[in-house]
Parts: sequence; C-alpha cells; structure tokens
Amino acid sequence: MTDPISDFLTRIRNAATAGQQEVFVPFSKMKAELSRILQEEGYIWSYEVDTTDAHPRLKLKLKYQGKSPVIRSLTRISKPGLRKYVGSTEIPRVLGGLGISILSTSRGIMTGARAKKAKVGGELLAQIW
Repeated sequence: MTDPISDFLTRIRNAATAGQQEVFVPFSKMKAELSRILQEEGYIWSYEVDTTDAHPRLKLKLKYQGKSPVIRSLTRISKPGLRKYVGSTEIPRVLGGLGISILSTSRGIMTGARAKKAKVGGELLAQIW
C-alpha cells in the first residue's frame, strides 16, 4: 500500500455506501488525528483504538441521517504523486462552507477554518461534505 490516507478514506467511503455501522482501519497517528477531526465536525459518532488483535486498529462508528450516510463525499486532494500545498489565504471553501477541508500544517492536522484562523498553510489532504 503506497498511500495509507487514501486507503483510510476509501474504507470509510465504502463502508458508508454499504450502510455499515462500523469500519475497522489499521492504526496510525495520522489516521487517529483524521478520525478526531471527523468526530469533532460531526461526520462520525466515535472512534477508538482496538488492540485486541496483533496489530492495533481504529474502530470508527459511522453516522447516518435516516438511511443515508452523513458523509456524502470524501475526496483525497494531495496524493503521493502530486502534492498540493496551500497558503493560509488560499485554503479553499468546500461546498460554499458546508463541507470541510483537512490540512497537515506545521501545527498538526487541522480543518481549513482553523488553519485560516491560525494563519497557517500546509498540505491539503482531503475535502469532506
């Protein structure tokens, strides 16, 4: 696997499309931070680290409105073959402010709104709505 973040987003997207309540992904600190942001922004119910197996993994509980998933679209922007960096003034608005963009900055992983407020730019990882 060459892009673990893309694999993480794809597993969430596939589980939401299939209507699953929970999804398991291999653990890393980056994925845990992405999960924290998804929970803070209200796209998933919760996440926890599951250490019952030989390798730790994240257990995410997905959120639904009725039968449709809250996460409508989950897009990877910066890829290993083509990185996308933005300054604090160039952070894009997602769906007119209804979605969020996730950045990896020098101050850690944060949403686009928080990065704009802190006046820091970084690598544009994903967009969610």
